Amino acid sequence: MTHKSGFVSIIGKPNVGKSTLMNAIVGERLSIITPKAQTTRHRIRGIISDEDFQIVFSDTPGLLQSHYKLHEFMMSAVNESLEDADIVLFMTELTEKPESSDVIEILNNIDIPVIVVINKADLAKDDELLLAEEVWSNAIPKATVILVSALQGLNLGKLMQIILDLLPEAPAFFPKEELTDRTIRFIVAEIIREKIFMNYKKEIPYSTTVIVDSYKEDENIDRIHALIFVERETQKAIILGHQGRAIKKVGIEARQDIEEFIDKQVYLELTVKVSKDWRNKPEMLRRYGYL
Repeated sequence: MTHKSGFVSIIGKPNVGKSTLMNAIVGERLSIITPKAQTTRHRIRGIISDEDFQIVFSDTPGLLQSHYKLHEFMMSAVNESLEDADIVLFMTELTEKPESSDVIEILNNIDIPVIVVINKADLAKDDELLLAEEVWSNAIPKATVILVSALQGLNLGKLMQIILDLLPEAPAFFPKEELTDRTIRFIVAEIIREKIFMNYKKEIPYSTTVIVDSYKEDENIDRIHALIFVERETQKAIILGHQGRAIKKVGIEARQDIEEFIDKQVYLELTVKVSKDWRNKPEMLRRYGYL
């Protein structure tokens, strides 16, 4: 029996459900999900392995215009994922229409299979679904177009079969038991960052990054200390909240999700620090794992 393996790059604008799709297919919350745009900053791989295939999905940052050095890093992560991809999933949704853009041109000229995944199909009428399928088929004629609901699981089995049919023959790239190439420390930091996105408004989440400073595993409990960096003292005050109530809420919610992910009790300590203008400083981006 032949073995198939390949890298599948998931790209698209912010908030089209890329992370929800990968998490649903892999069966684990590897990528954080919030209602806010630009939540994903890194390329995060989710791995599915079976006896005769291995699929390595890459969840990438949403396509955006660069305003900070951080944004440049995010877009480089997208480009890297396209360079080693065997298949590209371009995610969109029913409300988004094809525009004359560099992305559409790249997808029409790229020398690998393209699948246009139209998300939130459960929220539309039949005639809207048919129209969306026709519009995207005309925009990217080479692509296979499929309508799904990443949240509801609609047509994900059909999508998987399309991917399997397109995968090249190759040995597995990762051990079968691996679900991601990211470390526990990275996922813990992302969970904390997700809670910041969920609990704070406006610029605060985008001005914040999280680093796990220490992770000590004991027999019955893992002890974690994480640093939350913001750009200004005023942001630090907002993160902490009155009498530390806001940061306490973030800590409780993050600890619960971390415990669920690692299936073990966790002691989580959070410290907030100021790193002025870190999003525009290459040395800080390097220190925080972006370069």
